[in-house]
Amino acid sequence: MTDTLRAAVIGVGVMGQHHVRVYREMPGIELVGFADADDTMCASTAQRHHVRGYADYRVLLDREQPDLVTVAVPTILHLEVAREVMERGIHTLVEKPLADNERDAQTLIDLARARNVVLAVGHIERHNPAVKLLKSYLDEGRIGTIFEMRAERVGPFPARIRDVGVILDLATHDIDILCHLAGSPVTRVFAETQQNIHSTREDTVSGLLRFENGVTGVLQVNWLTPTKSRRLLINGAGGQIEVDYITQDLTFYENGDVGDTFQNLQLLRGISEGRHIREKVSKREPLRLELDDFVGAIRDRRPPLVTGDDSLRALRIAEALVRSGQSHQVIQVAGG
Repeated sequence: MTDTLRAAVIGVGVMGQHHVRVYREMPGIELVGFADADDTMCASTAQRHHVRGYADYRVLLDREQPDLVTVAVPTILHLEVAREVMERGIHTLVEKPLADNERDAQTLIDLARARNVVLAVGHIERHNPAVKLLKSYLDEGRIGTIFEMRAERVGPFPARIRDVGVILDLATHDIDILCHLAGSPVTRVFAETQQNIHSTREDTVSGLLRFENGVTGVLQVNWLTPTKSRRLLINGAGGQIEVDYITQDLTFYENGDVGDTFQNLQLLRGISEGRHIREKVSKREPLRLELDDFVGAIRDRRPPLVTGDDSLRALRIAEALVRSGQSHQVIQVAGG
């Protein structure tokens, strides 16, 4: 493998634009082109980033012969585009979710293995420095036994989304994180969903995930809130940890110890309040860390941080939440 890897991006919408920008900034990477079916988008992106654009991604692949590609097209096109890329033996990062159904996701996973290429999936929060620090704290037992994990991801309706609902588009971020942190399979889910603004899909979900190890996951995700919030709360025997994904802040709220003298008071009040510790987080752009990991997986011949199998697990749970919202029933999850 040469020292410089040739990169390309297919789909330069909101996320694709950032992939183009970051690839251009990375040492050891030459961004050789991008593709998008929108002529106006192609022209403006080519002018802004000084890189060649193509209307047809197949022409891009034929002419530029990249070593690695980001696929950032609408979710319903992931199978078609990613399959074309990997059939040519090109390492591929697909924006999450991997596909819009389990069968297509499994097809891409099987193809990556058959063609011996790296398949990474853009569950970007896994690369958030605050989440990485949180995972190390949980592994060290800083809050003891975990009782509950509560994720909030709300904000205004994005006009760009038409092909999937809020569960596949947004909640898959939090499903992946909760599974990553719980370290245990999901056994069953329940969801209440609403369709208020989106023309064909759910735009809000209140969901419950039950993990095999007894941890409960709570999801509050919507496109109905005028202010954007991305938070995660972990409650355990030793206190609570709060992560703000946007600011990359991590705060540890310890349970207090009122001592034996005040045992009766403690019984009345329950768990008491202890120290508030705002931990130091080395803040960096998660997308840069994601692409660094993708390139590292290619160079080191190792799995990426988020594999196709990881994304398939999140997709399986997301589909169960959709079914639960439609049927108003608890859904058992196999292989979650």
